[in-house]
Amino acid sequence: MDTQQKTGTPPYPDIPALIENDEREYRDPGIPSTVAVLGHPIHPLLVTLPIAFLLALAVTDAVYWLNKDSFWARASFWLVVAGFATTLPAALTGLMDFLRIDRVRKRTAGLAHLVLNITIIVLTGINLLLRLNNVVGAILPTGLTLSLITATLLGLSGWYGAELIYRHKIAVIGNSSRSEP
Repeated sequence: MDTQQKTGTPPYPDIPALIENDEREYRDPGIPSTVAVLGHPIHPLLVTLPIAFLLALAVTDAVYWLNKDSFWARASFWLVVAGFATTLPAALTGLMDFLRIDRVRKRTAGLAHLVLNITIIVLTGINLLLRLNNVVGAILPTGLTLSLITATLLGLSGWYGAELIYRHKIAVIGNSSRSEP
């Protein structure tokens, strides 16, 4: 903050396609989530499950590729099932905040986070459908490729989600209005 006060410039880079800064948000106490229990936002809690399942899926697919043991193919199948099932409540709570909080929709990070998550859900659904009747055969090369792309997109989406929380103070314990002028 001292840098900002002395030079008149934001203390962080402003690259609109990637990182946006709004000086007013530095002093803002934050905007609470619209989906919370006792003030605690639900979306950050729910996203931990699909992240864990879908990252583990990429690992089990890679292990299957290396050793061809069908145990890893079965593990991958159940991970993609669990990953897909848990993306839905996580996405729903995130979508509710996207639709109800103006600041989320006004930031590049909000739209990027939404689009990446929709892409992740679609790729995971395709990955699941490919494996339904072909648990072992669907992994190489398509399943593994989809799993690795999904894992990469999860990292990007997580970065944008963190931008919303830490830089733009969305879904934090605060008392700012959800509607901005």
